[in-house]
Order: sequence, then C-alpha cells, then structure tokens
Amino acid sequence: MASTVTAAEVSKNFGAYQDAAVREPVVITKNGRPRTVLMAYEDFVRLSKRDRRVQRTIDLSDAEIAAVEAAEMTPDPDQVGASAKQTAG
Repeated sequence: MASTVTAAEVSKNFGAYQDAAVREPVVITKNGRPRTVLMAYEDFVRLSKRDRRVQRTIDLSDAEIAAVEAAEMTPDPDQVGASAKQTAG
C-alpha cells in the first residue's frame, strides 16, 4: 500500500521519501489532494511497458493488416467468461 505525504513534508525530507519510494510508492499531496507519485525506477519502467499504444488502422501496412487478420484469439473471450462463471458458481 502506498504511503501519503504532503509536498511540504517531501521537500523537507526528500532523501527519506526517495528511499521509502524504493520500497513502496509515495503519494504526494498538494492542498489536500493527491498530485504526484514518487516510485522506484524499476516500477516506473514496468508500468510504462504496460501502456497501450493506439494506432489508426489506416496507418497499418498491408503486411500488418494481414497479420492481424490471420491472428487467432486464444482463449475465446466468451469461453473465458463462461469458465469464470463456472468456477465462481
């Protein structure tokens, strides 16, 4: 769980919060509202890799379109939902 601290407190003890952020994210508030998060670089890199990139289909090459058309979705999304219901029920 992330700890929460004011921006004023972070500015007074930046080194301590920088060390704490390696262990868990530190939410920094301003005027009582969450504004930024200080986190370990490795966590930032991991989360950044999860970002999805949006690309317009009109910008895809013919080869990319063919690859998408040939791709098979596994497992079937309908089956995933059905098996989840069976497991829960």
